[in-house]
Amino acid sequence: MRLIDLLPPTGAAYDEDAVYGAISEWVESRGLSLYPAQDEAILECVAGSNVVLATPTGSGKSLVATGAMAAALARGECSVYTAPIKALVSEKFFDLCEIFGAENVGMVTGDAAVNADAPIIAATAEILANMALREGSEADIGLVVMDEFHFYADPDRGWAWQVPLIELPHAQFLLMSATLGDTTKLEADLTRRTGRETAVVTSTERPVPLVSEYVTSPVHETLEQPSRRGRRPCTSCTSRRSAPWSARRR
Repeated sequence: MRLIDLLPPTGAAYDEDAVYGAISEWVESRGLSLYPAQDEAILECVAGSNVVLATPTGSGKSLVATGAMAAALARGECSVYTAPIKALVSEKFFDLCEIFGAENVGMVTGDAAVNADAPIIAATAEILANMALREGSEADIGLVVMDEFHFYADPDRGWAWQVPLIELPHAQFLLMSATLGDTTKLEADLTRRTGRETAVVTSTERPVPLVSEYVTSPVHETLEQPSRRGRRPCTSCTSRRSAPWSARRR
């Protein structure tokens, strides 16, 4: 079941309850239930508020982003989802195509543009920042979803997360990160610039707990052990041999 098929018809008057009901039905159809933080954030997005979502990794922030984009689509607005890495943008593009239909989703990166006039766009942060600089308040963007928002403080790339907040005063913002500190000033500034209420949704509880172990057994044996216990392994190699590979990834 696609979320697009559950939303109110295009052109219908925007009904918050109907949109939230469609999102909830879609979530249930996937055998899931919303965590409290997810539910709160989606309600705020559907209501049109800005949302700063600061919850741990693995707490389902992507699902909140999907709900926010569904609400924007129901309002007849364009939305842009941004991420810092092209691979993440590409992955999100294909996910959104399955949820909203390929005709409603586009992708724009420095390398390629696919269906760039679609109402939902997945793009790298710099692409959105350049759009904001070119078009400013005239940009046809109703919702901006910024994943990995902690890049805001990056000395080299932070400008790409900062510019849209300044140049898109009519947009609704969903800012997501697992590593945000005190956002009081950001909340006040965002409300002042956009004229929208800004909700901060936080949680320190990790819905999927991590269990850490330090082992020296061979890799193939190490990977087998969690599987036998019904867990999913996540390994980190700290040998000197792995250092160049780690450096290349950074």
